[in-house]
Amino acid sequence: MLIRTFALFCVFIFSLPSIAASSPSMSEWFNAFKQRATPAQMYNFLHAMPKGGDIHHHLSGAGMSEWWWDIATSSKQNGGYTYYTKTAPTLCNGYGTNEFGFSPQLLMFHTVSAFTYEQLSSCEKNNYTLLTNLSEMQKQAFLNSIRLDKPHEGRDEFFQTHWQRLGDMLLNPHIQTYLLLKNMQAYQQENVLYLETQLQVTDMRFPDGSPYSTQAFAELLIDMLKSDAAQKTNVEVRFQIHIVRFLPNATQQLEEAWKFVDGHRDYFVGINFVGREDNDKGYPLRFLSTLRKLRAQSPPVSLSVHAGESDEPNTHIKDTLLLGADRIGHGYNLIEDPDTLLMMRNSPYLVEINLISNLLLEYAESIDEHPFPEYLRTGVPVTLSTDDRGMWSSNLTDEYYLAVTHFNLSWDELVELNTNAITHSFMSGEDRETLLLRLKKETQRFIDNRLNNTPIADLQQHYTFICSYAPAVCSE
Repeated sequence: MLIRTFALFCVFIFSLPSIAASSPSMSEWFNAFKQRATPAQMYNFLHAMPKGGDIHHHLSGAGMSEWWWDIATSSKQNGGYTYYTKTAPTLCNGYGTNEFGFSPQLLMFHTVSAFTYEQLSSCEKNNYTLLTNLSEMQKQAFLNSIRLDKPHEGRDEFFQTHWQRLGDMLLNPHIQTYLLLKNMQAYQQENVLYLETQLQVTDMRFPDGSPYSTQAFAELLIDMLKSDAAQKTNVEVRFQIHIVRFLPNATQQLEEAWKFVDGHRDYFVGINFVGREDNDKGYPLRFLSTLRKLRAQSPPVSLSVHAGESDEPNTHIKDTLLLGADRIGHGYNLIEDPDTLLMMRNSPYLVEINLISNLLLEYAESIDEHPFPEYLRTGVPVTLSTDDRGMWSSNLTDEYYLAVTHFNLSWDELVELNTNAITHSFMSGEDRETLLLRLKKETQRFIDNRLNNTPIADLQQHYTFICSYAPAVCSE
C-alpha cells in the first residue's frame, strides 16, 4: 500500500523547500559544533532536536522496569489486578519440566496474576511472593530481571526469559495503555513527533481470568489516546498488530490480524511479524499464500516485517519483500545479500535501524561494524528506532548519539533520518503531510535557535544505557 502512494508522496515532499537546503549555514554550524562539543553537549543537542518518529517499537518491550513496577503494584490504576512473582525455586513438579515454555519452573521473577496464583498447588504458591511484599533487595532484583543489566546477558536472556518473566502482566490491557502513555510522555521530553508501536490485541484477561475482547481493548487504547494526558504530549500514535512468526497458528494469527486492521484503519495501520529469525518455523515464505489470499479479499494492509536480524547470510529480506512488505525491521544482514541491497538503493523500501538492540543482542560485536552507514550513504532508505527500549533502558536520543559519534553524521543526514520516519510511516497520506509540515516548522525553529546561539538546557537525568556506554555524557 505504501508503495502505491510513494510516488505521489515524493511529489509532495520534493515540492516543499528542503529543510536542509533552506538554511545552508546550519550544515556549517553543525560541522563546527561537532568539533568543539563535549559528549554532554552533543547529547543535549540531539535530545533537543525535533525527531520525526520511532517506527520500530514494541510496546511490551518499551516499558522501563520502574514503569512495570509502578503500574503492577497499583491495583487502583491497573484495573484491579494483583500480582505475585517467583522469589524461590522449588521442584514442585519434579524433574523434566518445560523450562523453555511460557511458565518455566525454575525461572526467577516469573510474574502471575492473583487468578493464576490461586490455581497453583500449595508447593508452587510457596515459591511466589506478593509483588507489594518484596524486600528492597528482591524489588531491585525484580527490576533488573526485565532489562539487560549485566555483561553476560544478551540474546538468549532477552528472548528466553524477559517475556516469560513478564507473564500475566502482558495480558492486562490497562498495563498496556499505561505503558503507551508513559512512552508518549517520554517522547514528548525528547521532541519525538510520532510513534508507531507494535502490540497484540488478543488474549487480554480480566482480573478473574475471563477474556477481554479485542474490540474492548482497542477502545481502551483509543480512549487513552484521546485523554487529556495523552493529548498534552502532542505525540501522534498509530498501531501495528504483531504476530509471532514461528508459532503453529501463525497463519491463523495473520488472518485474524488482517481482519482486525481492515476494520480499524484509523489507528491500526499495519501488521508485523516478530520472533527469532533463527527459528526457521517462522521463515518468511510460510506466509506468502495466506497474504495473497487476503489481498484478493480486501484492500492491502501495510506490512513491516522483522528480517535480517541474523548472524548468517540468508534470503529473508528478499523473501520478505516478496510478501509485500514496505519496511524491513533491522535488516542487519542485508549487507550480505548484494542483489537485494542493490535493489533497495533509492527504492521505496525502508530499513528500520536499531543500533542498541543489535549491539546488546550480539548481532553486532561493536557499533563501528554496523552496516547502517553503508545503507545510509548508498541510498537505501533508513531511519533510527529503539526496538525494545525498556529492556535496554534507553531512548531515541541514545540511538542518534551512537550514530553521530560513531559515523560522523552530517546535519543533512540527521534531517533525512528524521524525515524518513514520517515519510515511510503507515499513517494516511493526509496525516503524513500534516506531520511533515509540523516537523519542517519545528526543525526550522530549532535551526534558528542554534544559529542565534540560544542555549540548550543541560539534561539532569539519563537512562541507564547511555551512562554505561558513554559515561562522559552523564558525568559532566
